[in-house]
Amino acid sequence: MKKFGSLVFVSLFSGAVTLGAYKFFLEPNNAGKITLASTNYAKNVSLGAENIDFTAAAENTVHAVVHVKNVSVSKVPGNIIDFMYGYRGDREQTQIGTGSGVIITEDGYIVTNNHVIQDATELEVTLNDNKSYKAKLVGTDSKMDIALLKVDADEKLPYVVFGDSDAIKVGEWVLAVGNPYNLNSTVTAGIVSAKARNLSNNGIQSFIQTDAAVNPGNSGGALVNTRGELVGINTMISSPTGSYAGYSFAVPSNLTRKIIEDLMQFGNVQRGVLGVEGGELNSNYAKELGIKETQGFYINKITKNSGAEKAGLTKGDIIVQLDDKKINGFAELSAYINTKRPNDIIQVSVLRDGKQKTLPVKLTKKEILNYEFNGIEFEDIDASDKKQFNIKEGIKIKKVNNPEYAEYSDILDGAVILSIDGNKAKDMETVSSYLAKKENQKARYQIISKNGQMYSIIM
Repeated sequence: MKKFGSLVFVSLFSGAVTLGAYKFFLEPNNAGKITLASTNYAKNVSLGAENIDFTAAAENTVHAVVHVKNVSVSKVPGNIIDFMYGYRGDREQTQIGTGSGVIITEDGYIVTNNHVIQDATELEVTLNDNKSYKAKLVGTDSKMDIALLKVDADEKLPYVVFGDSDAIKVGEWVLAVGNPYNLNSTVTAGIVSAKARNLSNNGIQSFIQTDAAVNPGNSGGALVNTRGELVGINTMISSPTGSYAGYSFAVPSNLTRKIIEDLMQFGNVQRGVLGVEGGELNSNYAKELGIKETQGFYINKITKNSGAEKAGLTKGDIIVQLDDKKINGFAELSAYINTKRPNDIIQVSVLRDGKQKTLPVKLTKKEILNYEFNGIEFEDIDASDKKQFNIKEGIKIKKVNNPEYAEYSDILDGAVILSIDGNKAKDMETVSSYLAKKENQKARYQIISKNGQMYSIIM
């Protein structure tokens, strides 16, 4: 017995020494580093809300969720009183907006929604202990509605670790933490109602849907699991009144993490594209195509010079899996590709002639691809185009290959398209998605030529 007791003591002492040595010599400095949660293999089986302890997750999260104040100054036309007193210019008007944000590193990086800080001339964040800091904008991804802020604090700040949003399951309990209606540090609970929820034709096509109560002011706040790991950034609600009506939506944490890592490392978001166009299958579409499969993404067109073309994907292939992720439709495909970067290689499993085939595809940088329709090549505009034409969105005519439009070549070459058939030409993805439905039909383009002239042309 004494020998056994000595053995236990020696084991405990050795463990303590080892842990102390690790803490002293090897523990990493987490400044500027995003922390990931360790894999948890535990299962919650048949546990109701009354049997789950939410308090630890709530306590840890509220200290890492901040109140974001956005001060913006805009010019408004003078009113009749200004005119009477001889003042003819525009007046400056100050507006204050509020939302939430999540501290993700101990040295003060904060993630929030782009719409929370949009057009801000001044940003301020307030922590749960009422300490306030001026924040600077590091970068944004308006397409995915994510923004990254930074505050300089004299002390290490509390932060949340990132969980794996792909691993959460429908029916799993989650907490929404934020500042609705300026009610700081509000925690609500609900379950994951759905994953990969597609709500738009551009931007994010893969929200996490929950029934945790979210209201104006919650935007940019944290969605965490019962272990307090960040699984989403609360972004929007679906409501006829503007207030919570049972549905809330969050940007998945895996997508958020990829975006902010890009902003930290590159200063902008690195988008990799597969290089396919098509649509998700259902019974009607499958019947129209004369196939039996009703799930997956049907490839209708391969983009020139893309990784998909080089890997041998062809029209008629049905994408059913990317790496180890099953693909039921466009939302899953888009969500997975958005977490990858140019030159990443993914294993694309397709059904071809009734047999499954897996091909390695290297994702292509989005900017080097172009789209062609009716003999006209298009490409996204860049920062210099936006400055030259004084616009925020549009696509550029790269080249005209159709001799039918030779007479317009001086106007079209280098021109920027603002709208097609009255629909805003936001970017290449929006335009290619719209034109794919028109097949070979002509469309009406509103354009700005290189010399700044506006034209409306059917082609």
